[in-house]
Amino acid sequence: MKGFDLVSVYEVTISGFGGQGVLFMGQLLAHAANRANLETSWLPAYGPEMRGGTANCMVVISKETIDSPFILNPTAVIAMNKPSMERFEPQLKENGLLVLNVDMINKENSRGDVNVYKIQADTIAGELGETKAANMVALGAFIRASEILDIDLVSYCLKYVFAENKETTD
Repeated sequence: MKGFDLVSVYEVTISGFGGQGVLFMGQLLAHAANRANLETSWLPAYGPEMRGGTANCMVVISKETIDSPFILNPTAVIAMNKPSMERFEPQLKENGLLVLNVDMINKENSRGDVNVYKIQADTIAGELGETKAANMVALGAFIRASEILDIDLVSYCLKYVFAENKETTD
């Protein structure tokens, strides 16, 4: 967990259109962090539309008790589309991590004081034969760039969380 070398609290905002799986990404991240015996919180937010509206969530991962699940200046932002980048990039802490799904973002980021990790999440998911998995590609890119959690733990939790969600929806 190299991502915790310099900080005791890691705050992540994940955002995109409804239907891109941003809330699920946050759930999975929080679940994996909890499984790693870290304190976690997950706070979802979404527009009135079920699909196509905006959705985002805030995930706080900490070695200590979490004071609030609300994030003003995240350590990292995962933006799945252009409106999400435009909304949350300005809030990102200096030297923070900005993960961009460049398949949906045709604009350069405006800050030179952040670390940018660009990923063609939609393209890679399509190449893997699972177009709906762009969220998992982006989450994997975030895990690799941040080194906040072990990728094998996140993969394990994906199977567990996905099975849990499938049982409640079938």
